[in-house]
Amino acid sequence: MNSSHRPSRRSFLKTLGVATVGAPFITGCLTTRPRSQVLRHAAFGAGGMAWVDLNQIAAVPGVEIVAICDVDLNRTAKARAKFPSAKIYQDWRELLDKEANNIDSVNVSVPDHMHAPIGVTAMQLGKHLYGQKPLAHDLYEVRRTTKFAAQKKIVTQMGIQIHSSSQYRKAVRVIQDGVIGKVKEVHTWSNKTWGDTSALPTKADPVPAGFDWNLWLGVCAERPFIGDEYYHPENWRKRLDFGTGTFGDMGCHIFDPVFSSLKLTAPVSIRSEGPAPNQWNWALDSKIHYLFSGTEYTAEKTLPVTWYDGAQKPPPEIAASLGLKRLSDQGSVFLGTDGVMVLPHVGRPQLFPKEKFQDYVAPDMGEGNHWEEFVSACQGKSRTSAPFAYAGPLTESVLLGGVASHFPQTTLQWNAQKLKFDLAAANSLVRRDYRKGWTIKELA
Repeated sequence: MNSSHRPSRRSFLKTLGVATVGAPFITGCLTTRPRSQVLRHAAFGAGGMAWVDLNQIAAVPGVEIVAICDVDLNRTAKARAKFPSAKIYQDWRELLDKEANNIDSVNVSVPDHMHAPIGVTAMQLGKHLYGQKPLAHDLYEVRRTTKFAAQKKIVTQMGIQIHSSSQYRKAVRVIQDGVIGKVKEVHTWSNKTWGDTSALPTKADPVPAGFDWNLWLGVCAERPFIGDEYYHPENWRKRLDFGTGTFGDMGCHIFDPVFSSLKLTAPVSIRSEGPAPNQWNWALDSKIHYLFSGTEYTAEKTLPVTWYDGAQKPPPEIAASLGLKRLSDQGSVFLGTDGVMVLPHVGRPQLFPKEKFQDYVAPDMGEGNHWEEFVSACQGKSRTSAPFAYAGPLTESVLLGGVASHFPQTTLQWNAQKLKFDLAAANSLVRRDYRKGWTIKELA
């Protein structure tokens, strides 16, 4: 960051009573309110899904894009062209320092390891938050982020946009209306492969011009930059320190209708039957068994839910019993006492046996818009359907699979209230240490 920015930033932080050792974090509470119905918005991230989020939010009437931040200035060209009045920043802390009184809401659509630091810092300033999935990188961060959002009483929405689609909302209605009876078990899967069995390359490459590697690392330990897209812009999802594997990338989407339709809370146990990650990267081909407490929509006192990714698939006899050659590449299947529902990701729910349900017409739920819902809630017109109060427990359940993958063939008992496993080695993965100087009070 240009040294000319430092005096004003330090002065601002001093006003809030914040130490500026290393990388300073804002801990004040400057709450702003929308001017009339104009929502003044800042975006963190300018490429990939961040570009989608930015454009979707900007398309809602009554939104003004005030500022856009990306550690890679090469990814801001489109944003500069489309939103010429928006200020462009490279340092997210500088944006919040300088624009605190000019914005009402933010979206955090950056790599997983920085979701909580940026999101919580924005919430400290009273900003409404649209946070991409997963809510945070590790379990402790998720729990703290969820609690802090509740304390601040601000509008939140996790970026699981299919949650608002007619297909997923219809699936929830089918389950809760008891169309297939009580649910006995669920299988859910994704064919994506956000893992890597290879070792960390032993090289250091030049950092590209316009890309701030130190800011990209954020709270994570220093290390050499590696080119060939090893980390940036997408393959960070494969790396333990930065991403959350396939389950973190897709689990929050695909678990969502399972979680919401059955009103699940937290699993009581988790068991991985896939390979363990290596020292640097998530594994491929996960198979993770969850056991949840039963609800009013389940057949028994407990509900088994199994997650598969990569080459792992649900047992082939499930598709065969339904008269299907194969299941979709991603989705879920609900086995009920009176029938089966197959829910592709993303597609309309399918009921089996077909002859039994040939006259059934699912209610028309209408098509929702996840981003518009967020803006409307920020304007005081409605509520979000995936606030952190819902998204937090959902994300925790998904991330538990990541922890379990480190201990193959071991059933881990989980105490959600205490945020604790019955295995000491697993507890060491509940929370990570931040790089020296990169501290934030609400995540300490």
